Amino acid sequence: MTGRITFWFEFASTYSYLSVMRIGALAAARGVAVDWKPFLLGPVFAAQGWDTSPFNIYPAKGRYMWRDMERICAARGLPFRRPDPFPQNGLKAARLALAAAEQDRIEAFAKAVFQAQFGDGADISSDAVLQSCLRQAGLDEALRLRAQSPAIKSALRTQTEAAIAAGIFGAPSFVSGPELFWGDDRLEQALEHAAAARI
Repeated sequence: MTGRITFWFEFASTYSYLSVMRIGALAAARGVAVDWKPFLLGPVFAAQGWDTSPFNIYPAKGRYMWRDMERICAARGLPFRRPDPFPQNGLKAARLALAAAEQDRIEAFAKAVFQAQFGDGADISSDAVLQSCLRQAGLDEALRLRAQSPAIKSALRTQTEAAIAAGIFGAPSFVSGPELFWGDDRLEQALEHAAAARI
């Protein structure tokens, strides 16, 4: 039996970019299946009394994060361009991702969106940008209609509530059995746990 990991990510999250671009290959190499779970950090932050990213609330932390992203992306050969504004509004992207999951294309779509946002500095709330991402992922633009359906909107709300109930407080987060791992720098540890547990 293969191991399994739940991957919680937010399209506005810088460090989710790092994990989205590598989790597929790393998980496959360990025989671990990945359940891709986009969610919204807004309600999570609101519960802590924040109305924006903590990287904006704490300027020193924000400056460090941007430099950290530059270093890591350079080391991994990933393009990096700071999007403006930050954080981006990832609501439409998250709904589209859930629709893409119904066609087993969520990984390809998520990669396209993160590349557009943090590789090119594009605005992922833009319909034109999202249309381009759909094409890159081999998806029909008609998927936008599905993403606007009550079922998908409800699914995203439910998924965000499930993240909160699971104790998710930031992105990216990985859940293997009862264990929660937070941050791109914990991805390998989470995958090793899942591979050993064979959940």
